[in-house]
Order: sequence, then C-alpha cells, then structure tokens
Amino acid sequence: MFAIRILYTIDSMINSFLAFVTWTVKPVMFSIGSLQIRWYGVLLATGFFLAYLTLQKIFKKENLSQQLLDKLSLWTIIWTLIGLRLGHFLFYQPEDIINHPLMVILPFDENWHFIGYQGLASHGAVISLLLFLSYFAWKHKMNAFWLLDRLCVVIPIAAAFVRIGNLMNHEIVGSITTVPWGFNFTHGGLGVVNTIRHPSQIYEATVYFLLFCFMIWYYFKIAKGKIPVARTTGILLFVIFTARFVIEYFKEVQVEKERAMSLLIGQWLSIPFILIGLGLLIYSFVKKDQIPQYIEPVEKEKEINP
Repeated sequence: MFAIRILYTIDSMINSFLAFVTWTVKPVMFSIGSLQIRWYGVLLATGFFLAYLTLQKIFKKENLSQQLLDKLSLWTIIWTLIGLRLGHFLFYQPEDIINHPLMVILPFDENWHFIGYQGLASHGAVISLLLFLSYFAWKHKMNAFWLLDRLCVVIPIAAAFVRIGNLMNHEIVGSITTVPWGFNFTHGGLGVVNTIRHPSQIYEATVYFLLFCFMIWYYFKIAKGKIPVARTTGILLFVIFTARFVIEYFKEVQVEKERAMSLLIGQWLSIPFILIGLGLLIYSFVKKDQIPQYIEPVEKEKEINP
C-alpha cells in the first residue's frame, strides 16, 4: 500500500510538471549599453556557421578550393536573408511594401521605433536561393543539381537553429492546446501570454535536425560524395515542406486574414515545393546512374613581366 501511494505521488508530480512549460527565457541574451545581443541573432549565426563547416568538409572531400567555398557561402547567406525578408512581405503583407517600404529593409516601424526584423518567410528564402544558385552554377559552369544537392545536405542545420531562435524570441508560436507539453510564452505579447500553446518551433526544429543527420549519413556513408542527380534536393524539398504543411495545423496564424482561409498561406506555398520535391525524387531514381561531378578549373598563373 505504501509503495502504491509513493508511485501515485510520483505520478501526480510528473503530471503536474508536464501540465505545461512556462517559457520565461528573455529574447535578449545580454546588453552592452544600448546594444542588445539577442538569442535569435546568435542562433542564426550559429546555424550558418555549422552549415559552413559541414559544407567545408564536403568541398574538401571533393577537392574543391576554399576560395570557391567562401564565395558561395557569403552570397548564399546574403540571398537567404534577402529572400527571408522579402518573402514575408510578398506573401503575407504585400500592402506594406507600398505603405511602409522602409520596414522591408530597416528594423523600424513607421514611427521609427526599433522592432527588429519581425517577419521572415522560409518560402521566400527557398525561391531566392534557387535563383541565385542557378546563376552561380551557370557562372562557374557547374551542373545546377550538383550544386543544389550539396547545399541541401547542410541547409537543414541552419533551418533548425532558425526555429530554435524563434523559440527564444517567443514568436511563430503554436495554436492554443491542452497537451501536457504545451508552452506558456511569457514574452509572447498580447493574446499569447498566459495561453498554453503548441511549441511548433520545437516540432519544426526536430524535423530539421533529424533531416540533417540523415543527409550527413547519406552523403558520407551511402553516396560517398557521389549523389545521383537531384536526390538530396528532392529529399529536402519533400521532407521540409511536407513537415511545414502538417505543422501549420498546430501554428497560430501569421496574419489575421488567414483565419478565414481553408488552408493557411504557408500551406498553399508548401504544396508546389512538395510536388517539386516528389518529382525530383522520382527523377533521381529514374536517372540513378546520372551522377554529376564538378572539377574546379585551375587558374593559370599570371606571368609577371620584369
């Protein structure tokens, strides 16, 4: 009887603990005077850095230069950030491009109050990356899928850290829920504080971390650097946007007009990428013997006249 009572007490304590998580982490990591270092920025930079280190290993395995890697990485980061920001306004708040154009490029509202870069859309980042990488491949005479397939190995780790950054920022919160692992985002703002919500950021980050682990295993252990055309590109698009489509059901709407929609904007935007990813996967298995390679041209040393 005593043992049963102890077990009952422990069970009650666990259930009480799991009733919900009070998320009190402040978005600001620390301040130096008026300068604020935010968790989101640190995690975003960490994600990009880990992706860079992984891509460095890939380039080393394929005997490609550090110069080519640095050039690709720098412009990939720039166009990712541009796509993230422009995508939000194009897809969610197109009216603000005309009404408040400075908000698109500056972290201030119309009254010049600092608000940070609130509003980033991963769909915009994908589109801008596809356009930039296609140009980069053309310029360097690469097979475009050779380049895309290697970038797609490392992208999930950056995406995962972005979602953890959203968690620290108390943003892109989930819908109201009664699940025992729900979060009370105490810095989430009006309508979010003191409501228990799905930690949708953790759902997405988990998918991306697992996908990254799979991609590393696939590239180094299975493909051994020889990826069938479009294989990892297809995997990434299909997995990420299928996950996005499903997880949107557990998210709070991004803009009010979504409440009247049968599918959210993020879901409508995910459908084309899911279909493209599935199509590329099928294509990669049909053309499984087609394995693009890239040999970096050796620059001729310039003769220096005396």
